Amino acid sequence: MTPANRNYKQYIRKVHRYLGVILGIQFLLWVTGGIYFSWSDIDEIHGDHLIKQQKAFPADISLVSPEVVIQNLKNELKIDSIIGIKLISILQKPVYQLDYYSAKQEKVLLAEAQSGKRRPAVSKQEAQDIAAAYFKPQASISKVEYLESAGSHHEYRENPLPAWAVSFDYPGKPTLYIAAQQGSFQKIRHRDWRVFDFLWMFHTMDYQKRDNFGNLLLRTFSVFA
Repeated sequence: MTPANRNYKQYIRKVHRYLGVILGIQFLLWVTGGIYFSWSDIDEIHGDHLIKQQKAFPADISLVSPEVVIQNLKNELKIDSIIGIKLISILQKPVYQLDYYSAKQEKVLLAEAQSGKRRPAVSKQEAQDIAAAYFKPQASISKVEYLESAGSHHEYRENPLPAWAVSFDYPGKPTLYIAAQQGSFQKIRHRDWRVFDFLWMFHTMDYQKRDNFGNLLLRTFSVFA
């Protein structure tokens, strides 16, 4: 065997060892995540057990027509087109949530469903009251934060902003997110979900947004594996 061939084989063995270590670490992360996922109740991960079911409106409730709301708003705002209108509850009061386009921008606003008058976005106190109404356990609020942005790794990523983040003094450090302009509860995040999300990032190998299961890095590792 020539020295060149010997050096080449040593190089190949060294590359193989390093690849084995790198792939071995990733395999361990995949297995760890898989064990956690398979032994977890997805409803508990989502925090469903911490959320209280809300009461529906009675069928005989008196509401103004959505057309009245739209006409009232057109007197105040420039509305190019309507995307949708939905009846929601804000602290047991009926409210219309109107999605529309104005100057080619998608916007949302709220109007009282019993009077047709426009109402402001959810305030800090209202956000606390909404969160307390949704949170099932008896616990005090520990912190309230107003979010105007959320990065790709934030637990409230890709959800409506601005939003109120209402945290409770309760095991698992749960936080309920209330979209200010939409006037509605959006998500609950707690320790089990955060662990799930962290392991999911390693599982998908998407270190940018965590949710792309077909990214180049994952495909590359699958080929080398």
